[in-house]
Amino acid sequence: MGTSRSLIFIPGNNQRFLEKSKTVSSDIICFDLEDSVPFGEKETARNLVGKTINDIGKSDGSHGKTVVSVRINAPDSELAANDLKKVILDGIDAIVIPKVETDCQIVRISNIIKTLEKENGIPNNSIKLIPSIESALGVVNAYSIAKSDPRVSSLVFGVFDYLHDMKIDSNDDEVLTGYLYGRAKVPVDARAAGVDSIDSIWQNINDMDGLERDLVFGKKLGYTGKCIIHPSQINLAHKVFAPSQQDIQWAKKVVSTLDESMMDQKTKGTTATTKIGAVNLEGKMIDAVHYKQAKRILESVNS
Repeated sequence: MGTSRSLIFIPGNNQRFLEKSKTVSSDIICFDLEDSVPFGEKETARNLVGKTINDIGKSDGSHGKTVVSVRINAPDSELAANDLKKVILDGIDAIVIPKVETDCQIVRISNIIKTLEKENGIPNNSIKLIPSIESALGVVNAYSIAKSDPRVSSLVFGVFDYLHDMKIDSNDDEVLTGYLYGRAKVPVDARAAGVDSIDSIWQNINDMDGLERDLVFGKKLGYTGKCIIHPSQINLAHKVFAPSQQDIQWAKKVVSTLDESMMDQKTKGTTATTKIGAVNLEGKMIDAVHYKQAKRILESVNS
């Protein structure tokens, strides 16, 4: 799905914020239907977000390489299915699922999306899933959640619901030690499952020094990105989570290998000269998705 250095939440009931999101440079934009939207405004938010996604699907690519996602309501709530019906549209790339505790929840949501993809003429399995781990049970099951479905591309760690579930006072100056196990376990499980991990938000938007320390700490834990609540936090997140040398070397190999493959097709006069096929690179199959990801990594280094 590309790099995930930043995921910014946009309240789904705020028309002005939805419009401004078109100029935001976050790697992942997440239109929120959950915590930021009061119960009485859920349907309004669905309609506004659905319209925004439709506009994106009809646009000429003004969102560039930004991943467009929606955070639905809790998977076991009656709201979740209605959310999905309104937002599984051409233009959406991923669904963020809050408060995930078991792999069964992921499988159930994935099956609903599969049906909606077919109904709306969207390629099968093109929409990814980003489960959010926000409880003790979720932390315990993080690996099985990450491995539950091929749609899963990242895990998110949701700190404040986790603290509430653990009965830890979030105002405690020593709270770091209280949630460190959960925060540290999620990226390990994600990496073991072969997916990315996105760290929890930094709540104080005026404390940029604190944000930078938190970003660096999260990267040392193995996270590949950060949840963002304000555009002012994006550039710092991108700076800290810049691609590693390993990422850059991998991207160069992918681009070189697939460029060579396409050149071979052209030389042989193959009719599908503009298409990227699957190619074996060091024992692993790579294709158009990996090509896009590799290009994005190299572009982020040169930007």
